[in-house]
Amino acid sequence: MADLHTKICGVEFKNPVIAASGTFGFGKEFNEIYDISVLGGVSTKGLTLEPRAGNPTPRIAEGRGVILNAVGLQNPGVEKFLREDLDFLKSKGIVVIANVAGKTLENYAGICARLDGLVDMIELNISCPNVKCGGMAFGIRPESVEQVTRAAKNSLKKTPLIVKLSPNVESIATNALAAQRGGADCVSLINTLTGMVVDIERRKPLIVNNTGGVAGAGIKPTAVRMTYEVCCAVNIPVIGMGGITCAEDALEFIMAGAAAVQVGTANFTDTLVMPKIIDGLNRWLDAHGIADIGAVRGTLTLNG
Repeated sequence: MADLHTKICGVEFKNPVIAASGTFGFGKEFNEIYDISVLGGVSTKGLTLEPRAGNPTPRIAEGRGVILNAVGLQNPGVEKFLREDLDFLKSKGIVVIANVAGKTLENYAGICARLDGLVDMIELNISCPNVKCGGMAFGIRPESVEQVTRAAKNSLKKTPLIVKLSPNVESIATNALAAQRGGADCVSLINTLTGMVVDIERRKPLIVNNTGGVAGAGIKPTAVRMTYEVCCAVNIPVIGMGGITCAEDALEFIMAGAAAVQVGTANFTDTLVMPKIIDGLNRWLDAHGIADIGAVRGTLTLNG
């Protein structure tokens, strides 16, 4: 089989398939279905310094080819994660990426300092559209992207920093460059788009929060285009995500320049989707006589 090993910021992944934050919890439930040690890595449910109950329900709605969520960063808090979940993830021999969020620069710096050296990588969620303060505000303007990235990076002595970018901006490439200036070791994209689904009988939005983050297969073309733009703009690694449901989808992102991919919403419709993607990557590479996944990375050429 082809070699799927991938290195990002000095961290070794057995393959480039990572569970995206928010759709995989901390891995324990999925491990009852298959051995998650087959994955390249897991990005945890978004963590904050203190536990969060999240937004009121209903906070999830379906659209055609997409799902909307306004969960509001419900999580047990970083200390409970460290006590109850980190050892399990480490025992699986996969890369552990702690996805973190905050309402202030001090929040971001504090949680990064608490996790420094305890996880393999930290993914900074500055782009979540589900809360009314904090994440979204930091992720909109390049100046604030650079500021929060620098605050987080200055708190880290041992752990590489990924900055997860919002697509709900004027130029995602500009914001990626801002993250790079702020000291990001890597960027990941795209986080969810912002959307609305209407209950036509009630004439009200289906989600209590009115709007939610749009994810799922329907956003993939937008995500691939933005990934390509960012890969052309920065000189740090890029992790691509958004609507990936199969190996062919993952290859689009990798050919566009992504070092690895994250798979999110597809886990809800097919709990075995990530092992299938890994197997599919091997089959595609073997069928094309390619020995190493790195040989296709960044090979996209534009028409004309």
